[in-house]
Amino acid sequence: MTTSSREPSAASPGPVPQNDRAAQAHQVPSGHARRWLILGVICLAQLTVLLDNTVLNVAIPSLTREMDASTADIQWMINAYSLVQSGLLLSAGNAADRYGRKKMLNVGLALFGAGSLVAGLAQSSGQLIAARAGMGVGGALLLTTTLAVVMQIFTPEEQPRAIGIWSAVNSLGFAAGPLVGGFVLNHFWWGAIFLVNLPVVVLALAAVAAYVPESRNRQGDRPDLAGAVLSTIGMTALVYAIISGPEHGWTSGLVLATAATAVLVLGAFAYWESRIPYPMLDPHFFRNRRFTGAVGGLVLITFGMGGALFLLTQYLQFVLGYGPLEAGLRTAPMALTVVALNFTGVGTRWSAKLGTPLSIALGTGLMAAGLVSTATLTEHGYGGTLLGLVLIGAGTAIGSPVMAHAVMSSVPREKAGVGAGINGTLAEFGNGLGVAVLGAVLNARFAALVPVAATSLPVALAAAGSDGERAEITGAFSSGLETSLLVGAVAVLLGGLIAAGLLRRADRADARAADGGTGA
Repeated sequence: MTTSSREPSAASPGPVPQNDRAAQAHQVPSGHARRWLILGVICLAQLTVLLDNTVLNVAIPSLTREMDASTADIQWMINAYSLVQSGLLLSAGNAADRYGRKKMLNVGLALFGAGSLVAGLAQSSGQLIAARAGMGVGGALLLTTTLAVVMQIFTPEEQPRAIGIWSAVNSLGFAAGPLVGGFVLNHFWWGAIFLVNLPVVVLALAAVAAYVPESRNRQGDRPDLAGAVLSTIGMTALVYAIISGPEHGWTSGLVLATAATAVLVLGAFAYWESRIPYPMLDPHFFRNRRFTGAVGGLVLITFGMGGALFLLTQYLQFVLGYGPLEAGLRTAPMALTVVALNFTGVGTRWSAKLGTPLSIALGTGLMAAGLVSTATLTEHGYGGTLLGLVLIGAGTAIGSPVMAHAVMSSVPREKAGVGAGINGTLAEFGNGLGVAVLGAVLNARFAALVPVAATSLPVALAAAGSDGERAEITGAFSSGLETSLLVGAVAVLLGGLIAAGLLRRADRADARAADGGTGA
């Protein structure tokens, strides 16, 4: 691949080449000479987004105190970023394919850095929510282009290991976020957790300019701006209804009206995508059994894991009493397990031996077991949580790269940006929905058990008049956390079984088709 590659469009007319080997060589070029160095550069760019996905979780107690932020405010600080990002991922993927993946990577880094600066200087919850939404625009460009570049510079044989490393960096970012956030909060004010993004952004911009090659689909599709608007509005309305349910009541006019708006707008989005010539979400992708199987369980998996891990950071601080830095350190075993298995290639070798369906089933089974361990062993303190984190890390190392590769390898190479956009959209939507739903489950359980009227655990503890009352309050929070984690475990396991089952059926269908072709 040269420094200015162009891939032919999948829709380009022309006769089918007679020489299959020559056609295959044309469609799948050899890997870039500096592909492993480039992988390190794009992982650095990816890290800026990943840190911001989790660094805010550690600052929740500080924001609750210093900004007098409610539980709904905190959830919107997180969901404003993920929802804007998920709504724009498909459009960002289209733009990267058409206008250049390196160019969009640079634009995403610049926008993300500017949003981080505004967030770090925010003076109110509203300003911080708005800044987080702005950062979501840059994050959408970064998430789509990094994975798309991986698919361009590596050969098909090397892609599983490269995606394994890319996935390990995802987990490292998750663990490093609370760690970096805890360290910063121990020495500076909460706004510094966003300002630390700036030097990373500057370094990533320089590295991308020096090493990442440009690639694009010269006949790429036009960005679907109307689809981006519809999907963003629909997802935002849906999650707002879920967040508002415990506070206003699930049958209140506000919640019902917002939920109805979400259904109507998302229905309009689906209709629009089926009618236009250049949709963000190409319906033809869903005719591929492998693609359908991979994305079928992705939402449930990210729903369960995203929501559960969001609540876990609060449990470590509010119930077990760890400071921000120590809470960050105690979440690290999960990421260290992923890094150890994927950077050494162990996870990739296991997945190659097991096959895609079994790898996904085993991976999600371990993740669900980790959540159950954390939920049911809370009386043992951090010991049950540590076991759960290691199990989750092992499951993530085995299942996540296989899931991502199944999605990306089932779309045309020149549509890599769109494929990354679909993968990221479902993951971000599942994560944001999981935070909202499992947070609502926790709040409902907590409100039913807490002995004093309060909107959050810190408020309830401040209003408690005795040690016994405080123990009841923390016990109610632990009970709500247990319920939420068990719901998350069921969602993860169900998503894994759905994906594994559909992919196994796709393998059998492919085998039957190959046998039929050979016989003919």
